[in-house]
Amino acid sequence: MVSDDKLKEIIAQVVGEMMKDAPAAKANKACKSCCCENVSDDSLEDLTAYKLNEWYQVPNAHNEAEYRRLKMLTPARLGVWHCGAREMTNTMLRFRADHAAAQDAVFNEFPAEFLEQRGIKEFATRSDCKDTYLTRPDLGRRLSEDGAKALKAFVSKKPQVVVYASDGLSGTAIEANYDIVIPAIMNGLKAYGYDACEPFFVRYGRVGAQDEVSEVTGCDVCCVLIGERPGLATAESMSAYLTWHGTIGMSESKRTVVSNIHNAGTPAAEAGAHIADIIDQMFKQKASGLDLKL
Repeated sequence: MVSDDKLKEIIAQVVGEMMKDAPAAKANKACKSCCCENVSDDSLEDLTAYKLNEWYQVPNAHNEAEYRRLKMLTPARLGVWHCGAREMTNTMLRFRADHAAAQDAVFNEFPAEFLEQRGIKEFATRSDCKDTYLTRPDLGRRLSEDGAKALKAFVSKKPQVVVYASDGLSGTAIEANYDIVIPAIMNGLKAYGYDACEPFFVRYGRVGAQDEVSEVTGCDVCCVLIGERPGLATAESMSAYLTWHGTIGMSESKRTVVSNIHNAGTPAAEAGAHIADIIDQMFKQKASGLDLKL
C-alpha cells in the first residue's frame, strides 16, 4: 500500500510534468514576447475624451430619442448598460479615471510655474502645507502674519474692487479657467468704471480668507475665484464668492456666489461678464448675499 507521503510525491511529479507543456504557459510566454512589450500609451483609448452626456452605451434602446434627451440634461452616469450583473469594463475604467482626476485636483500642489509665467503675486494663509490645509480648515480662512503685511504693501491704494484667485480644493479648476475668466471680469469692471487692483493668488485659501483680504485692502467689493471640491463629473469646476464690505467673522449669508464655472457648466467667459454685472449691482444696492436683489 502506498503511503500518504509517497502519494503526495507522485502527484507533485505528475502535476509538474503537466505544467511544463500546458497551453496557458505557452500563451503567457507568447504574450510577453509579442504583445506586452509593444503596447504604448498612444495605442490605448482615452476614455476621458468622451463627454458623459454624449456617451450612449445602451444598445437598441426602447425609446432612443427619450434616452438621448435624458442624457443631454445631465453629465451624471445615466444608461451605462451592463454585462450580466456588472457594469461594462469601459464604464468602470471611466469611473476610476474620473476618481483619480478628482483626487489629483485635491492633493496636488498648485504649480508655482503657472503664477511665475503670468507674473501673479502670491500670498500665504496660516496653512503651511496641503495636509494642514485639508485637516485644519480654520487656518485656511486667515492670512499668515507675513501674508497680511505683504498684501497691505501690495495694495497700497484702497481699491473699489479686489479680485483674486485661490486654489481651494481644486487647483486644477484655477488652471483651467483663470486665463479666460480674469480678463472677462477686469474688462467688465473697466466698462462699468470701477477701480480694481491687480489680481493676485492666495495659496491654501478657504472662502473665508476673503474677509481678511477685504479688511486688509479696505476694498468695497471682494471677489475670490476658488476651486470647488471636485466630483466625478469634473475636476475643473470653479466658484466666485463676492462680499460687500467684508469683515472677519461675517455671516455666510452675506456672500453672493456664482458656482459651477467650467466648460460643461457656466463657461468662464460668460461667468466673468456675469460677475462684473453682479459687482455693478452690489455697488448700486450697497449689499451682497441675501440682501442683494438680483
